Amino acid sequence: MAQNNQNDQKMSREEAGRKGGEATAKNHDREFYQEIGEKGGEARSRNNSGSSENDGKMSREEAGRKGGEARARQRDN
Repeated sequence: MAQNNQNDQKMSREEAGRKGGEATAKNHDREFYQEIGEKGGEARSRNNSGSSENDGKMSREEAGRKGGEARARQRDN
């Protein structure tokens, strides 16, 4: 809260996002993050105008899977 205005004591967006992310991570396991990543990847595929070319970016499905695995490793340590 170092960047917060001392007069109003409101939480910064950064701090609120961090706290929300930590709370969500405590309530969900790796499978949850993999599932939402897969759903995002599927939605992206449907909205991709039929193009099968890879734009060089990681798919949301892959990002969700990797994020879930990384979070699981953090919990294990």
